[in-house]
Amino acid sequence: MTRAAQLIATTSMALCLSLSAAPAQDQDGAATGADAKPAVSAAQPAAAAGEAAPDAAAAATSKAPAGEAPDVSSAGEWQTSMSLTEPSKYPADFEHYDYVNPDAPKGGTLNSVALGSYDSFNPFVVRGTPAAGLANFGGGLLYDSLMEQSTDEPSVSHAMIAEAVRFPEDDSFVTFRLDPRARFHDGEPITVEDVIWSFDTLKALHPQWGAYYKNVVKAEKTGEREVTFTFDQTGNRELPHIMGDLTVLPKHWWEGTGPDGNKRDISQPTLEPPLGSGPYKIGRFVTGQSIEWERVKDYWGADVATHKGRYNYDRIDYTYLRDANAAWEAFKKGGLNDYRLENSARRWSQEYNFPAFENGQVKKVAIPDHQVESMQAYVLNNRLPKFQDRRLREALTLAYNFEEMNKTLFFGLYSRMASYFDNSELAATGLPSEGELKFLEPLRDEIPPEVFTEEFELPVYTDNRSVRDNLRKALELLREAGYELEGTRLVDSKTGRQLSIEMLGDDPTDARVLQPYADSLKRLGIDASIRIVDTNQYIERITNFDFEMVSVKYYPQSLSPGNEQRDFWSSAAADSPGSRNYAGIKNPAIDKLIDNIVYATDRDDLVAATRALDRVMLWEYYVVPQYRNADMWLAYWDKLEMSGKRPGYSTIDPFAWWIKSAEKAASN
Repeated sequence: MTRAAQLIATTSMALCLSLSAAPAQDQDGAATGADAKPAVSAAQPAAAAGEAAPDAAAAATSKAPAGEAPDVSSAGEWQTSMSLTEPSKYPADFEHYDYVNPDAPKGGTLNSVALGSYDSFNPFVVRGTPAAGLANFGGGLLYDSLMEQSTDEPSVSHAMIAEAVRFPEDDSFVTFRLDPRARFHDGEPITVEDVIWSFDTLKALHPQWGAYYKNVVKAEKTGEREVTFTFDQTGNRELPHIMGDLTVLPKHWWEGTGPDGNKRDISQPTLEPPLGSGPYKIGRFVTGQSIEWERVKDYWGADVATHKGRYNYDRIDYTYLRDANAAWEAFKKGGLNDYRLENSARRWSQEYNFPAFENGQVKKVAIPDHQVESMQAYVLNNRLPKFQDRRLREALTLAYNFEEMNKTLFFGLYSRMASYFDNSELAATGLPSEGELKFLEPLRDEIPPEVFTEEFELPVYTDNRSVRDNLRKALELLREAGYELEGTRLVDSKTGRQLSIEMLGDDPTDARVLQPYADSLKRLGIDASIRIVDTNQYIERITNFDFEMVSVKYYPQSLSPGNEQRDFWSSAAADSPGSRNYAGIKNPAIDKLIDNIVYATDRDDLVAATRALDRVMLWEYYVVPQYRNADMWLAYWDKLEMSGKRPGYSTIDPFAWWIKSAEKAASN
């Protein structure tokens, strides 16, 4: 996730950036969900599952000899960018992104808000809540990474700390050559030793990082400024890119002594501002209440192509507020929050009528969003016995009346979410293609038979008759699953206990989205209740999968899905607290389909394998799909100036904006 995406996620107000961005290769966009919050356990790296290549991919994948030194001369030519799809549109010597103003003035303050609180400046450990602006993947505001994911193209990374990269055709290793200009904020050069220490430390620091880097068996110095990562397999096209995302930490600082005279310990939370290498450093802060980020005036990477014309604010100030409503009030008043990505159709349609908007101080714009739309849904915790019957899960999907909610709550602005990869060529449609069948046929006895014979369709509610028909079908499925009606109560025919479902939220406004669905479930005799807890408790419960149903938007997908799918849907991730497999999917067939994606040999196979995965998960009814917004709704105070162009992939890039007062000052 790029720094732009991290900042977007922070100020979207769906949930605060006490939740850091997670490793999901080449996922640059961070669009906010429609009237929903993003999934919350984004603070942890992807948990690997089924790392061995599946039979379907065996021809293209093999185990590399562990421990043998790679022949780096076989790695081909040095290159300044990497792409999993088409080559980058930018030449090796490009000076800046097309959409930025390379002469944008520096200065001024960007004000933002975050929700909840924080108690640590170390985002790389489970303990503690990291402050806004920090991220355990991609570096956040403080650190640089070897390569930097592009905001302007999907699946592309450009040179950053590494000025060049090369790897062989079989993807068995990758070598990075460090930029001699790269420096930490204390002036010390970033060395190969720092890279190796960062890799070794992160891999040992947390079992999920260990799983994420499981296929990386060795990091070693192979030249004066060269570091090589060796893999235990070939054919995994994402591994070189994953290593390019490595955040590089200062070994000398973390192994040094703090102001208290004690040796620093990266395995523990800390409130000592760490030494960084990125465009900003921590300035003033009040623990849990606010944090100020100061632009590093002599930042080594200011003129690197991906940074030219960006990171223009002298300061980025985060103020912590108690909830989303307080954040909305702060935005209307001004001074604490300079822009927001609106995720409420009601607000967008009816509540932008406050004085600052009426007099033109606040502007809003709907920007067409061309990114892949990740699943937004009522997520069932399939770890619980009551959700393990597919017939029950299908019945819950039949009970959801999207059309009524869209009409009465969302002003008809949304469309139904019908894929885990919506708004892209990766979404499954119609019946399986020949390419998909290559991956589905070996699993015929392990997946729903409808996958092969029926087009997946969600229920449609158009009138009273369709309401009755859908609820009747749902009740029939529930009876098949072992439930029966006793008066107005749906009970387990064996135990006599009423089926109950608790919906979890962290803000009173969540009831607006949860209550209509709860009412539909009650019509089936289900005891559907809503429980609202504070933000910290909500995060804790979701992280530890302590819920029955929750309304969330999964971490953004990309046009090149890969290893991160293991963290979303794999059996291993289901039992790994902090993973993003919120639904608790434990299905060997899903694990095999994920491996088909990871080891896809070309674009056609990748698309077909992804559609096959999408199709099977839809027919398994692990979640109840909600809705999506075709646009990104941006509102901002007119103190912000923009170039008039937008990045082709991430839709917006707040780091490419600047403060008008700074522009005036520069001209005087």
